[in-house]
Amino acid sequence: MIGTNVAPRNENFLQVVNSYCQLTKPRIIPLLLITTAASMWIASKGEVDSFQLLITLLGGTLAAASAQVMNCIYDRDIDYEMLRTRARPIPAGRVQPLHALIFAVILGVLSFSLFVVFVNLLSGLLAMSGIVFYMLVYTHLLKRNTPQNIVIGGAAGSIPPLVGWAAVTGDLSWAPWVLFAIIFLWTPPHFWALALMIKEDYAQVNVPMMPVIEGEESTVKQIWVYTLLFIPCTFLLVYPLGVSGVIYGIIAVILGAMFLQKAWQLKQAPLDQDLARSLFKFSILYLMLLCTGMVVDSLPMSHQLIAALGDNLTTLVSLIPLS
Repeated sequence: MIGTNVAPRNENFLQVVNSYCQLTKPRIIPLLLITTAASMWIASKGEVDSFQLLITLLGGTLAAASAQVMNCIYDRDIDYEMLRTRARPIPAGRVQPLHALIFAVILGVLSFSLFVVFVNLLSGLLAMSGIVFYMLVYTHLLKRNTPQNIVIGGAAGSIPPLVGWAAVTGDLSWAPWVLFAIIFLWTPPHFWALALMIKEDYAQVNVPMMPVIEGEESTVKQIWVYTLLFIPCTFLLVYPLGVSGVIYGIIAVILGAMFLQKAWQLKQAPLDQDLARSLFKFSILYLMLLCTGMVVDSLPMSHQLIAALGDNLTTLVSLIPLS
């Protein structure tokens, strides 16, 4: 029976706070905020307004938290069936679904209000679209019905860069859509590597994740294909868009080569759990470092450094005798 206690109920206020915090799945949110911040730095050419950054990240946190709480409510039946998730607040009986829903709505309203009052309407609408897409398209329509769930559903996690760009500029150009595409295509290798590790959990509750339906060999082939798709996309920011430069380009090349190597190793040994775990962990580090590269490359001092190096190189070349 769903809602049966498998853990002690909250006994004090701190435990209540902790239970509601767990509903937001806080470990997922920082990666979304990093992509938002990177987009803002590129859009502002390295000169982000600190207040605008703070409000946008706070609004994004609240929107992501709202979506995760709703996901916990919707998936409480399968969360109870899986040992890995049975101790979560709702299946454990520490938070009632109605109370969680009220909490999720409050988080969503606060997020939208912050964007509209302190940033702009477009960023607020984009943040809300992320919640709607995550719940309606991924959680409700796709997750339990098709092994392509994370491919299409990955669009929800690709929205934060659009929010960040809109927060700075008030519109959407090609650059934020390239950022969207990078994360959209990065998501299947990232998530399927995890799914390979917890395949049996999904099989137990009949969630048709790729490894469950297609098997490990087919899954790692798909991981390889999507890796070959998203890595070239990372260079579009350098050419033809020109919103990122040499520093980011070097970082993207190094990280891309490492990602390709790990995906290829997994392709050669689809059943190797250690390789799947290694790819999953590296995929998180990859995105964090790639976004850090975007930020560093956008800074005015980085532009000055590259310009100075270019001038010095030109001077050095001019001193070389032609004969």
